[in-house]
Amino acid sequence: MQADIITIGDEILIGQIVDTNAAFLGKTLNKIGVEIRQIRSISDNKTAILEAFTEAQNKVDLVVITGGLGPTKDDITKHTLCEYFNDTMEFYPDVMMHIEELFRKYVKAPVNALNRAQAMLPSKCQQMFNHHGTAMGMWMQKDDTVFVSLPGVPFEMKYLVREQLIPRIKERFLLPALVHKTMMTYGLGESIIAEKIADWEQALPPHIKLAYLPNLGRVRLRLSAKGTNDTKLRHEIDALFDALYPLIGEHITGFESEEPIEMQIGEALQQKKWMLATAESCTGGALAALFTQHPGASAFFKGSVVSYATDVKQQLLGVQQQDIERHTVVSEPVALSMAKGIIRQTGAHVAIATTGNFGPTQGEADVEIGTVCIAIITPKQEVVETFCFGKHRERNLQKTLNKALELAHGYLID
Repeated sequence: MQADIITIGDEILIGQIVDTNAAFLGKTLNKIGVEIRQIRSISDNKTAILEAFTEAQNKVDLVVITGGLGPTKDDITKHTLCEYFNDTMEFYPDVMMHIEELFRKYVKAPVNALNRAQAMLPSKCQQMFNHHGTAMGMWMQKDDTVFVSLPGVPFEMKYLVREQLIPRIKERFLLPALVHKTMMTYGLGESIIAEKIADWEQALPPHIKLAYLPNLGRVRLRLSAKGTNDTKLRHEIDALFDALYPLIGEHITGFESEEPIEMQIGEALQQKKWMLATAESCTGGALAALFTQHPGASAFFKGSVVSYATDVKQQLLGVQQQDIERHTVVSEPVALSMAKGIIRQTGAHVAIATTGNFGPTQGEADVEIGTVCIAIITPKQEVVETFCFGKHRERNLQKTLNKALELAHGYLID
């Protein structure tokens, strides 16, 4: 089964927002066996929308559209669907009652004519009721292609996908087994790995494909298998990955789960009943943000001190002036002292500390640009390592975050 994803909105095309909807849809649909043919972002323009619909018609089984369902004049998706399906708009009383109830509870303002227009939907659509907003989802079919229109507001779209779209797809279509598994490697570049596993890659069966996914200090190797028997495919992939250990085993750190690495760390901390805190200089709080962006982080995350300035390292984390004078602020002793300081301040069991020089100048640390020290303290060990990540400031931040998470993962996952 194949699908196209179409995201509508000028704000996407001019870079005003990042199109996270397409990424979510691609991942979610692929998980149930839907192969994504293409993702397109188009303007809030009737001609562009109709062209996109026509191009997808009968080439794919499903077209999922997000955006353009709001109450204002620039939201034209419903009217364009009517034109494409030779349909007319119809008033839906249940939608109107829902809109009025939302306004009574949350808006505290009268429902105006634009809001009432949200209760007008194409008469041929199967309604997908949006309990979290005023824009309803719509399911329509023309020839061999199903068109699904969803609101562009991410949390509303995700709700409709999980609660209504996925169950309807599973009921309507015969889905293949599609299995992905991703191995995590650190310490080798993409080209070196490719050279070491060339014979293994060449011997992959036609229904299993390999993808290299490099990301600043790590390379993920993803195997994707397509067939009819889910269990058989999983066994095949496991056996193929087992054959990689003699080739690059010292660089393999495990497998990517459905959860990001920071949440894997969080789960390990909760299992051990340990709390985490971070002391950050060069990363400026970005490490703490990775953990706290997830619901439930308070169960394992105590807090953070962003000690960007030297005097903050001293006053809040207890870094000694003699260590700074002897080793500079970008040094293993200072990183370790920062980690110990955040444990004293917060009572956490585990600490991650970062100090480094991302450039563009050497600054007071007088170390090579790109030098980073990362300290990890757990109830079982104290470790600190120094890295040199180069001279690109933005890349250095991401490399430091990746390495800090990699180290923490290695010391916390049994």
